[in-house]
Amino acid sequence: MSIQNIAITELEKIASQVRRDILRMVHGAKNGHPGGALGCADLFVALYFKIMDHNKKFNMDGIGEDLFFLSNGHISAVWYSTLARAGYFNISELATHRKLNSRLQGHPTPHEHLEGIRMASGSLGQGLSVAIGAAQAKKLNKDTKSVFCLMGDGEQQEGQVWEAAMYAAHHQVDNLMAFVDVNGQQIDGSTDQVLSLIDLGAKWKAFGWEVVTVNGNHMQELVEAIENAEKTLLHKGKPVIFMMETQMGAGVDFMMHTHKWHGVAPNDEQLAKALDQLEETLGDY
Repeated sequence: MSIQNIAITELEKIASQVRRDILRMVHGAKNGHPGGALGCADLFVALYFKIMDHNKKFNMDGIGEDLFFLSNGHISAVWYSTLARAGYFNISELATHRKLNSRLQGHPTPHEHLEGIRMASGSLGQGLSVAIGAAQAKKLNKDTKSVFCLMGDGEQQEGQVWEAAMYAAHHQVDNLMAFVDVNGQQIDGSTDQVLSLIDLGAKWKAFGWEVVTVNGNHMQELVEAIENAEKTLLHKGKPVIFMMETQMGAGVDFMMHTHKWHGVAPNDEQLAKALDQLEETLGDY
């Protein structure tokens, strides 16, 4: 159930600031993955500021709270920004992204007790398996909270994803809600060019999951779809997955509709042009 009473307009403002953070973090490091991070900003803000019951006084067990696992760990900048803005650690630490000895490395890791992170990720295909294990642990502990997991669409080309999909459906892991960032782009081109996914939603349905399609860059539609799924689909015998349609680089016009910003940092001129398109709502770090 939704935990925090916050208006959609406020969520949109937070998402704008998160996008600014992403751009500045990747620019400051001179490397990183801005495209997918920008595309998923709305989901992260919706989950951490509206949907999930979570505790910024972080502990690894997460008993009695909702848990989130990021499988496509290369979009770490959006997670770091969201965690900082939600109060897990000081926003000034965002300036250390991908720097030597920083806790905020290119792929998330629990190293140095980084608040909010429960698994190292970035080796694609593994996150859903971990999320399933966490969801089953909650069931064993009589914990009624839910587990959330995000994967990329290019990541669906990994075989382990489908082993996990079969397992979760077979064992009725129905306290799990997964998302696929369906932006149609991956590092070497479009997913259609690299290895076509064809009808991805039909695949997941055939594997025994409840499937919901949603616009992942429309905050109100996204929040309403998640809330409805929590009320009508979770805890009904099947795991739930969202085909979350997004634009890579969402919010910055020249970064959209191309795979070229999957893993490229903007230069000074590009950063200034991008920031001009995004409102500063919470104050830059």
